Amino acid sequence: MSAIAIFVKTPGRSPVKTRLARTIGPGRAESLYRRCAAAVAEVAGIAAEHVYWALAEQPGDVASEWPGLAHLEQGQGSLGERMHRVFSELVTRHGSGFLLGADTPQLDPAELVRAAAWLDTDRPRHVIGPARDGGFWSIGGNHVTAMQQWTRVPYSRVDTLFEFRRSLGNESEWLELTNLTDLDTQEDMERVATELRSLNQPLPSQIALAQALEARVGDGPLPDPLNPEP
Repeated sequence: MSAIAIFVKTPGRSPVKTRLARTIGPGRAESLYRRCAAAVAEVAGIAAEHVYWALAEQPGDVASEWPGLAHLEQGQGSLGERMHRVFSELVTRHGSGFLLGADTPQLDPAELVRAAAWLDTDRPRHVIGPARDGGFWSIGGNHVTAMQQWTRVPYSRVDTLFEFRRSLGNESEWLELTNLTDLDTQEDMERVATELRSLNQPLPSQIALAQALEARVGDGPLPDPLNPEP
């Protein structure tokens, strides 16, 4: 049975959506980030039995900010080190796993279910979800490669996906998922809303997020679906 870890940072503890915040304000950017994370969690809960928040901070400090799922700690180091660490934990515990960010809430649960079934084999396999900015929104697999293959990749570049696949090499079969837009800038808001609207069966959190992205109100915070006020 495959598992999913959602990489998140805690607003107020770590900087989130800094490029988006420069144009729509930090309050609204952080609110959208939380709503995106909630939508990803809802999708993940349909696609996998075991879902975790992979926290950038110490779980003991921020666990209450991320309810509803078990917690994993990303730990210290570069992005490649942290991803490799969490991915290795998923494969060790569950046989295969996926890493997701909170940047692509327009996921289709059926696609993740299909990918998990594809990983259910003894043959070494990887799954990758390409992002329109040249990176990737998910990496999954059923075996662990050397950490160096993850750490030598230049991240946050237009050639990140290409370099990542080249670094991991051809030792496994690859399945490529749908190309999606990361929510990083104000220009991405319309694209992500359109991709949410194009889903055949959008989930309630995805519908609400599309409405929030299209509302374009000022710097006021939106209701937090993870920690609603009583």
